[in-house]
Amino acid sequence: MPSPGAYIFGCEGTRISPSERDFFERAQPWGFILFARNIDNPDQVRALTAELRGAVGRDVPIFIDQEGGRVARMTGPHWREWLPALDQVNFNKSNALRSLYIRYRLIADELLAVGIDGNCAPVADIANTDTHPILRNRCYGEDVVRVAERAGTVAQALLEGGILPVVKHIPGQGRANLDSHQELPRVKTKAKELGRTDFMAFEPLAGLPAGMTAHVVYEDIDADNPATQSPKVIKLIREQIGFDGLLMTDDLSMEALSGPLSLRARRSLQAGCDMVLHCNGVLEQMDEVADAAGVLTGQALDRANASMEWRRPPDPVDISALDAEFQSLMTGQRSEQATDERD
Repeated sequence: MPSPGAYIFGCEGTRISPSERDFFERAQPWGFILFARNIDNPDQVRALTAELRGAVGRDVPIFIDQEGGRVARMTGPHWREWLPALDQVNFNKSNALRSLYIRYRLIADELLAVGIDGNCAPVADIANTDTHPILRNRCYGEDVVRVAERAGTVAQALLEGGILPVVKHIPGQGRANLDSHQELPRVKTKAKELGRTDFMAFEPLAGLPAGMTAHVVYEDIDADNPATQSPKVIKLIREQIGFDGLLMTDDLSMEALSGPLSLRARRSLQAGCDMVLHCNGVLEQMDEVADAAGVLTGQALDRANASMEWRRPPDPVDISALDAEFQSLMTGQRSEQATDERD
């Protein structure tokens, strides 16, 4: 079978159209990603994930951004609602690791039930006073040790639930004070300082199967290019951080990047990314990206194949018991706080 395309695509609605089916069959994306526009109810999502796999004739990975909190494509009434991650861990710091584990093990169960087997999490960015609000409360903490440990726990929970984790945003977006969906953030912090903080948070996660780049300029390393399109930063990700998993871009259609989509795709792959991510589901744009990116070859193909070897059936677990434990952890903390306030 020919190699799949070096791209992950979205689709427009809650079912795929005949034109999308024809395009996906021809373009053979390596995988797909879903957004809120694609989500209605569990039966519909199961049908959509089956259609997407049927269109390409392969058991391709299907991803979603289901962090919980503000970034959640699957919401109530059909799926659980969550606090933003930073709010959760700060709410009950003594049980932060356990509560994060349960949260993402429950999310994994919900994803797998509708045919989704990849989640764009954990978030290993470090929150600080300058972190843009679009990202800050999605982070797991404000120091490298806690963030790395908590991100590792999230990845473990997803993997044990049968879900491929995609760690983001490599090599660290916490110092960005602009929203990369709208503008290109520039970080002036020296590389040495970044190396012992933001970048270091990803080092214990370097063995994970997949990661997503940051659309951020690190001026002390490469003042001309965002990490996604910087050979210097990609080299740092591979050599200093030690990440050798499948490296995908953040969404090419974000305004942090400039130029035509075809150029964005080529620059990203030439810099050393393995695969490009295009999310908005616009067919004409996907056609442009597919033509520019081409198929997976060489090390990129090897990494893509290696990431698929991480797929496994979920470990047996009592979901109801986990749910009850989570509620107890959070409710117990509320009771402690209420007692403190009364005192």
